[in-house]
Amino acid sequence: MTGTVLGIAPHVLHHIGLLAGAALITGTTGNVLFYAIGLLLSVPMLRRLHRRFRSLWAPTIAVVVFTGLFSVSAFVIGPAISGTDDSPPPSTPTNHGPGSRDEHGH
Repeated sequence: MTGTVLGIAPHVLHHIGLLAGAALITGTTGNVLFYAIGLLLSVPMLRRLHRRFRSLWAPTIAVVVFTGLFSVSAFVIGPAISGTDDSPPPSTPTNHGPGSRDEHGH
């Protein structure tokens, strides 16, 4: 039972960080905090992987996968579903060069 809760906790925490993060902790600080908590709660699973495979490769791959999925979720999916986008709005081109007409038709 404890292993199940600890295994699910990082996944649940990353959703809390994305969905409730605006109410609790926003921005980079919140993402780093929830990433660290998720990674800390993953330690028992990482230790089991290390004992099972007798190598650091399995836990290292697990951390890389966790980091990649957390990053995509926090920096791509999160802003997409919350509607926050830091990119500037597209500008409409104006043609004021030679031969262009102004709004009076001259």
